Amino acid sequence: METVGSPGLWLGFFAFVGFMLALDLGVFHKNAHEITLKESAIWSTVWVSLAAVFCSGVYLLLGSNYALEFATGFLIEKALAVDNIFVFVVIFAAFGIPLVHQHRVLFWGILGALVMRGACVLVGGAFLQRFHWAIYVFGGVLALTGIKLILQRNAVSDPSKNIAIRLFRRVIPVSQTLDGGRFFTKLRGRWVATPLFMALLAVEVTDLIFAVDSIPAVFAITKDPFIVFTSNIFAILGLRSLYFLLAGVIDRFHLLKLGLAAVLIFVGAKMMLVEVIKLPIAVSLGVIAALLGGSIVASLVWPKLPKSDTVASKAA
Repeated sequence: METVGSPGLWLGFFAFVGFMLALDLGVFHKNAHEITLKESAIWSTVWVSLAAVFCSGVYLLLGSNYALEFATGFLIEKALAVDNIFVFVVIFAAFGIPLVHQHRVLFWGILGALVMRGACVLVGGAFLQRFHWAIYVFGGVLALTGIKLILQRNAVSDPSKNIAIRLFRRVIPVSQTLDGGRFFTKLRGRWVATPLFMALLAVEVTDLIFAVDSIPAVFAITKDPFIVFTSNIFAILGLRSLYFLLAGVIDRFHLLKLGLAAVLIFVGAKMMLVEVIKLPIAVSLGVIAALLGGSIVASLVWPKLPKSDTVASKAA
């Protein structure tokens, strides 16, 4: 599979990711604790700064076009990662996971996400390079996903009813209570899964579903697996700190899903019309930033009405 990423670049990137994860879990978050707003803000800044440094390195080594592709891919993935936060809030509430253990679930969830994203990038990249017509299929799927997101923007799913969760419960018994930070524990002489593991499983399933949408979206910007993979991973690595930073205020950005939907529709249309309209990467970056930024600003200018006010206005 053709890529600008040399073996040295791939190995260097994997070494960097491994080092940062070991530093995160082994040093800064060795002991379970509630992540403070200050701590999450610092780590969010660190991850975005590292992504900016990496983008600068791409510019110096590979040129401005690849640097723009990375920046655009990172922005798309970061925005779609915010949509994950809506789901994570529901998952932790459904399984009763306290703040002190949420970081552990997200850490191991992201390790699984790294493997799944890597597999999706390899398969998707090889498929697109072999079958050009697949880009139209990917584009159609993204556009339909965007439309579905608009139609179902207020829907709240119950993670406990997910098919993967239900199948797992049929095979492995699940306890009703937590046992500290353990994923499995012994109950009446036999091993059972704890709600912490069920939350982890729900997080993994959620990321797999989002990967099906997000990775084709980046392939609309660049066909190079190295740029697709690295932009994906940088966005995912900062997801935990972003979750703890935004989880308490995510409801304020109630129009963000509309912005995300518009991005998916735009990117899907771009893929389907690739032979007709060839937008420069800088233009695509500007459009995506405008759609996301506009939805955030609109959410703050026109805040969501409390349920009581909504009911009252309907009654009037």
